[in-house]
Amino acid sequence: MFSDESKFNIFQSDGRILVWRKPNTEMDELNLQATVKHGDGGLMVWGCMSSSGVGELIFIDETMDKYVYLNILKQNLLKSAKKLNHPKDFYFQQDRDPKHMAYIVRQWIICNTAHTLNTPPQSPDMNPIEHVWNELEKRIRKHNITNKSELKKVLLQEWSNIVPEFTKRLVHSMPRRLKEVLKRKGLPTKY
Repeated sequence: MFSDESKFNIFQSDGRILVWRKPNTEMDELNLQATVKHGDGGLMVWGCMSSSGVGELIFIDETMDKYVYLNILKQNLLKSAKKLNHPKDFYFQQDRDPKHMAYIVRQWIICNTAHTLNTPPQSPDMNPIEHVWNELEKRIRKHNITNKSELKKVLLQEWSNIVPEFTKRLVHSMPRRLKEVLKRKGLPTKY
């Protein structure tokens, strides 16, 4: 099982967006994008996936720290494993974000999962759930979302529409991903 957190915004990115456009067309409707002043236009989520499909999608309403993360795992990791029909000896993968590596989190994982796969921090090439987040982002952009409650509803709907064939393909890409990471000596890959 692969897990991660991600942020989804009502009006796409909350950062800078670079675009290619012809000179003097910056005010053309095609080149404009709606934005939200003063933020509050996004939702943080935690999710997990395996070759059997997606597990729970959890909304994070507070500042994420080791205690919040631990509670998410306690309430949702084993529940997701059961939902996906995983045996008790499944492998669990998370990145090495400091809150994931906190002592209380590591102790809980040791006691509640049979195996862990540790990957370097900031290594999206090694976590196929990054592709699930990307797919989810594409899907929600097909909806006309104007507020957080609509965003939440659409995220849950589109999350539940992600089919196991999609996640299975991602998990089965892991041997190729690892070979590519080794070949590129840790530099970014096509994944």
